[in-house]
Amino acid sequence: MIRRIRRAIGRSLAAGLLFIWADARAQVSLATVVDLAERNSPQVRAAMAEVQRATAGLQEAKDVYIPSFVLGSSIGYTYGFPVGQPTVYNFSSHSIFYSFSQPDYIRAARAALNSAQLSLKDNAEQIALDTALAYIQLDSDSRQLAALNEERGYAERLATIERERLLAGVDGRIEMTKAELTAAQVDEKRLLLEDDANEMRQKLAHLTGLPAASFITDPKSIPASPNFLSEDPIEERTSLNNAGIQAAYATAKSKRLTSWGDDKQNYRPQFAFGVEYNRFAKFNNYQEYYLRFQHNNFDVGVQITFPIFDATLRAKARESAAEAQRASAQADQTKFQTSEQVHSLRHSLRELAAQQRIAQLRSELAQDQLEAIQAELQNGSGSPGASPVTPRDEQQARIQERERYLDALGANFQMIKAELTLARSLGNIQDWVHSPGRP
Repeated sequence: MIRRIRRAIGRSLAAGLLFIWADARAQVSLATVVDLAERNSPQVRAAMAEVQRATAGLQEAKDVYIPSFVLGSSIGYTYGFPVGQPTVYNFSSHSIFYSFSQPDYIRAARAALNSAQLSLKDNAEQIALDTALAYIQLDSDSRQLAALNEERGYAERLATIERERLLAGVDGRIEMTKAELTAAQVDEKRLLLEDDANEMRQKLAHLTGLPAASFITDPKSIPASPNFLSEDPIEERTSLNNAGIQAAYATAKSKRLTSWGDDKQNYRPQFAFGVEYNRFAKFNNYQEYYLRFQHNNFDVGVQITFPIFDATLRAKARESAAEAQRASAQADQTKFQTSEQVHSLRHSLRELAAQQRIAQLRSELAQDQLEAIQAELQNGSGSPGASPVTPRDEQQARIQERERYLDALGANFQMIKAELTLARSLGNIQDWVHSPGRP
């Protein structure tokens, strides 16, 4: 995972340089935006720092077996019997030789490192989801704004036609008011979409660190939607692939191993190894108070401590055991919540797919009706006695076709939003982002 993040950072850095050299309004692909977001995200950077901290913690747990070396001096003048042990210089070395608790502490630190790495992956996947959804929503907003601009032109022409019909005495004022209301409603939708598009640009700017005005989406870089409508029991893969669940259980394992180590601090001996050398000065009067005083002193040995009773250590063991139980319960809760979310999303996809299909069929029907009206305007209805089609009917059909097209775009976005959220829960969002885009 660390290598993948570093590769992503490298790609993001290269992409950032390209942004500086290229036109500020050039298109940028989805994968590039996601890589830049992962590189720039404070959430990911904090998770990387946690990985570094956990790595140092594991090394610290192992290094207790490596002897420490200390060189010092406590030189000073003494009068009468020397108090303490003033030395010209001294050297000492100490290390744990064997501890019943330390192997558990090492395994706990290794589990904590695994948890930090999985949390880093989980944070990166969340940033990928947030960035992908903002990018796709911006792309959808751009398409809808283009459609609304066309619809605005049709609404203006319809209002002009109704105004002319009013002046000619063909229609009343109600039809003209309806046409003006349609144009006003289109303007309102366009304002709302412009605000939403600007909000998505600002969000992408905060995620990537690039100027908000530089974002022009590339629809071809958006991969095809992941298909979760099959009967494949994907809920069973949630615990295996979801980094957040795995990180929670790794944390629970680390807490449990730590509690085992704290428990073994009671009633079990600990063996330590030590070496010490002292050089004593002549002016401290040692030779006047010791029969066989010598300036050079050296000792080496093993220290064995056996904790018979220590209330603090016993309380610490109980505290660690409770902390391990709490972490295990939190891991189970994370698993259950994610499983419920996957189950809910899986079933909502069927409803969204049905809504998407209906919106698409309505859009196709409106397109067919528009083409039929245009053909009738050019060639006539071919039915004697039928009411002739007017330019007003054509503009109304054009407006209706654009409205149904906008509905289809909205349904498509809601569908892919649910699909990507489900892919995030299953741990597949990164694979989707970096898969080939649409042809």
